[in-house]
Amino acid sequence: MVDAAIRPTADTALADGARIDVARVNELLLGTWAHTRREAREMIKDPAFWRDDSLGKDEHRERVLTQLHLLVENSAVHRAFPKSFGGDEDNGGNIAGFEELVAADPSLQIKSGVQWGLFGGAVLQLGTEEHHRKWLPGIMDLSIPGAFAMTEIGHGSDVAAVGTTATYDPDAEEFVINTPFRAATKEFLGNAALHGIAATVFAQLITNGVNHGVHCFYVPLRDEDGNDLPGIGREDDGLKGGLNGIDNGRLSFDHVRIPRTNLLNRYGDVAVDGTYSSKIESPGRRFFTMLGTLVQGRVSLDGAASWASALGLHIAITYGSQRRQFDGADGEETVLLDYGKHQRRLLPRLATTYAQIFAHDEFLQKFDGVFSGRTDTPEDREDLETLAAALKPLSTWHALDTLQEAREACGGAGFMFENRLVGLRADLDVYVTFEGDNNVLLQLVGKRLLTDFAAQFKGKDAAALAKYAVGQTAGKVFHGAGLRALGQAVADLGSTARSVELGLREEQQHELLTERVQQMVADIAGRLRPAGKDKVLGEKLFNENQAELIEAARAHGELLQWEAFTDAVNAMEDESTRTVLTWLRDLFGLTLVEKHLAWHLINGRLSTQRAAAVSSYIDRLCLRLRPHALDLVGAFGYEPEHVRAPIASGIEQQRQDEARAHYAALEASGEAPVSEKALRAQRKRA
Repeated sequence: MVDAAIRPTADTALADGARIDVARVNELLLGTWAHTRREAREMIKDPAFWRDDSLGKDEHRERVLTQLHLLVENSAVHRAFPKSFGGDEDNGGNIAGFEELVAADPSLQIKSGVQWGLFGGAVLQLGTEEHHRKWLPGIMDLSIPGAFAMTEIGHGSDVAAVGTTATYDPDAEEFVINTPFRAATKEFLGNAALHGIAATVFAQLITNGVNHGVHCFYVPLRDEDGNDLPGIGREDDGLKGGLNGIDNGRLSFDHVRIPRTNLLNRYGDVAVDGTYSSKIESPGRRFFTMLGTLVQGRVSLDGAASWASALGLHIAITYGSQRRQFDGADGEETVLLDYGKHQRRLLPRLATTYAQIFAHDEFLQKFDGVFSGRTDTPEDREDLETLAAALKPLSTWHALDTLQEAREACGGAGFMFENRLVGLRADLDVYVTFEGDNNVLLQLVGKRLLTDFAAQFKGKDAAALAKYAVGQTAGKVFHGAGLRALGQAVADLGSTARSVELGLREEQQHELLTERVQQMVADIAGRLRPAGKDKVLGEKLFNENQAELIEAARAHGELLQWEAFTDAVNAMEDESTRTVLTWLRDLFGLTLVEKHLAWHLINGRLSTQRAAAVSSYIDRLCLRLRPHALDLVGAFGYEPEHVRAPIASGIEQQRQDEARAHYAALEASGEAPVSEKALRAQRKRA
């Protein structure tokens, strides 16, 4: 929490006395699994879990492995596993607790995710009871550390095209796992370089001369003496741009034989004679169903990135509230956060972080509902995958942007490794390509938006389609004429700033954000329609519209975040707190409008008068929120053991107070030297 000594006093609040209830906002931010998050945060107060910046790569790797054993000792890895194996079957709580490890060391968070979320998750979600009994106990207690071997040098996001093969040999009742060419080498696998003794390997299942697509296999890597088994190729990825506490490496397979029963066969099986069977007839749906069971990686990255942004802002805003620079009109040096530009740098990013955390909790509820079985339908799973593909890109991109801006906002102090920001920025860098490249994920969202758009017209007759086309044309003419309603232009009454405040509140923000998504999708769909069933033309047109489709998907994700933020605001009972959170939500919404201001102008969604006033109103919102900045970061709930950044410890306030006391005493003593400038002015007057 923010130290009481540096928390804003009552006289720093607005004239109307509005203050936020920090404890209540903290509860709201911690969300559905607040108890689990607090439990995890209490655990990582132990310095044994903290990143040690003095360690080199090899020592860091061994420290993180030791920390994984500590997680086992603290029963912090069992939450998602079946109760029959000592777990809690608490999928949402498992992700919530796992995300909190980012404050201890992102390497710890990701390596534990590899072991229990990916490797263990593949056995749990893709295997059967037989596999669970055989391997889950060892996975849970870390006696079987493992790798998740999906990504290849030649294929990252395009998992369906991986080159590794698993060919069934009916005479031996074995699968032969093989890497047929260098690009099929499994790449960037946590636990692969050193610690893994087994791997869940994704490969093309071939039996009786037929390729049934990608399936997952449990493949031992080492014997009981710790030696690599015959045919296992292992390479170390070495130093990376971040996350160097993880032993990432490459795996290749030279005709490695495994028992037929090592196929994780929940969704597809091979009989002794080589006959393939699956309850899911469509190969495409079967593939996406298998991958969908592993969506928790994207869920956890969304949450961890959001909380890493929160931690960076806690550091930067705390420091900015204490550090002084340049003389103000009152003769005192000005606090950094009192500068309008400094507010502009940090407060909109704070608003976005709040939006992301609120959206993530709703996302996590959806995930828990599906994985618990309460709401596990094909439609729910499709919605979950779309949410994951929409939100993970926004939060991971935002984390990089926020941590970099926070670093710069702290000047040279932010560049010191001890103040956490550069280390967090480096470690979070790869999150934008973990579990799928962000642009590829947003393309998936875009395709879903197009599918849903097309579904509106399924079964409609020609007259209905013609009516829609006319409506679209009329709409474009209407919007293009700059006559969009919202009482613009006419109601601006000479005070555009006041007009923005009155005319771009909740309802209008929602309308602007929603209509932008709808219009972009409708425009793209219209441009793709001429292709019909012509695949060549369809590919050409899609490629021409790919960038805009991804932007539409991004707008869709932003809309989801705005709606989640608004739900949180409306759930707040305390009036003062709701007022401040409304300002923060408005700051988020109007920042999105400002970012896409050209689009809103071109499409006639805003008058030129109102568009011109959006930026100045954002500045006004930043000024309103300035007295509440420390409370708002205090509501993240981070304690000194989580922050561990000297510049956010209160030491800067002590330095500033010492300096001011020094100059005050010097002035009072009458021994203060006279500045040359003051002396010149005195002589002029004389």
